[in-house]
Amino acid sequence: MKHKHFKTISAVALLSISAAVSAQVAVVMSPSAAGLSKDQVANIYLGRSFDLKPVDLPEGSPVKEQFYKKATDRDLSQVKATWSRIVFSGKGQAPKELPDAAAVKKAVASDPKAVGYIDKASVDGSVKAVLILD
Repeated sequence: MKHKHFKTISAVALLSISAAVSAQVAVVMSPSAAGLSKDQVANIYLGRSFDLKPVDLPEGSPVKEQFYKKATDRDLSQVKATWSRIVFSGKGQAPKELPDAAAVKKAVASDPKAVGYIDKASVDGSVKAVLILD
């Protein structure tokens, strides 16, 4: 009986992981914001454009990994190396890391210059999805 229960839990865990891996990522801003292109988002999150203030989800977040892969075509280690060079040269600061999607929504809803990303399923009326990354 215990073995069957373990298989069920394992199957549910695998489904949860695969759902997280295939989730759509929404780039979000304040409700009054205009849309952004993938290139604009990549430039913001790779330190090539400082017009907007990017905010990040925490280290280890599956949505963070998906976002950087989909938006910049780079993995997190490559992005960290890029920001290390930018910060070391004094040309900019890495995106502010926030604890969760709720904090990202709160930050971008209250600052028209802030941009963040969350799972598309977490988008609500407090923010506007300016780009969806599949």
